[in-house]
Amino acid sequence: MVKWYDNLYVDKLIENKQKKVIKRINEGKLSLHIYCITFASNGNNLFDIMNANELLFDYYKRREICILGLALGRESAIELAAAMLEEIYKNTGDFKVRDYYKFNS
Repeated sequence: MVKWYDNLYVDKLIENKQKKVIKRINEGKLSLHIYCITFASNGNNLFDIMNANELLFDYYKRREICILGLALGRESAIELAAAMLEEIYKNTGDFKVRDYYKFNS
């Protein structure tokens, strides 16, 4: 199950297509070159960066995936994740991603 962060981070290339991209992901359609920034799947990492098409696999359909950001291309997703980490550190002095990004359950 996919959950979306209310104040979703997007790169400049997706800014104008954000609703369309979210709709495609929610409908389980292929999304070429779209990358999602999510909470890390393990405690050793801060984020996971995954191709949106990975969400079509049963493995991910059975898990709660919290999407914090979207980017067009892996390199752009890495840059967006870095900017998100800079924001977290600037505002908290720490890298506690899950504490910083709260989700309404």
